[in-house]
Amino acid sequence: MKIDKDNIGDCYQQVTKYTRDDMPKGGPDFDKKPGHYKIYDRPVCVISLPEPLRDGGGALWEVIAERRTRRTYRPEPLTLSILSQILWAANGKTKEGRETFLRAAPSAGALYPIELYVMANDVDGLEKGIYHYDTPQHRLSMVREGDFSETAAKAALNQTMLSKSGAVIFLSAIVERTRWKYRQRAYRYIYLDAGHIAQNIFLACGSLSLGACPIGAFYDDELNAILGVDGVEETVVYAMTVGR
Repeated sequence: MKIDKDNIGDCYQQVTKYTRDDMPKGGPDFDKKPGHYKIYDRPVCVISLPEPLRDGGGALWEVIAERRTRRTYRPEPLTLSILSQILWAANGKTKEGRETFLRAAPSAGALYPIELYVMANDVDGLEKGIYHYDTPQHRLSMVREGDFSETAAKAALNQTMLSKSGAVIFLSAIVERTRWKYRQRAYRYIYLDAGHIAQNIFLACGSLSLGACPIGAFYDDELNAILGVDGVEETVVYAMTVGR
């Protein structure tokens, strides 16, 4: 099949299929297994998050029934406590496991390729900037200081809600974590993993009476530059605006 931009999605679907007569041979090399999470050695600063609350909020069935995409937000800040709950619900640590801990969202092979970054636009207790969510320690590491809201909105095809929301949660993928085991199937699983996390964010926001909107349209290289990732080994795959 000749590949061009008009049919690259069809090609991707065909090339990554599993068939009975063409399955990958051999198992993964455990000596080359990537780590389960990312830690910044020299962040600008580290912010400990409050212990996430696990009670209260709306009933699950009501939250699902009332879930809507919200693109406009009131000019009121988010609290650090609320952000803590959302990040924990998104992909936080829920239980110790054998090789690594278990998390709030499922992941193919328990490989957890998705990393979370927060662009704090208006969050009490956080300076404006880009933060990485340190999952094992449940804390934020500032990786870039400053107001990137307008730049991010322009990178997302001028969707102004990125600059008007209290925060934007970016989902990036460290591709090799999943490719190490699943080879040509890796990207399929990465996108599924991102979808699981995004839905958890939606439900958490609904339970907390917050608005959220998923963002899939953006100039990849521009958003990657804002987060400081290379777009190859680690690349943005999804984003969620969150606000009141």
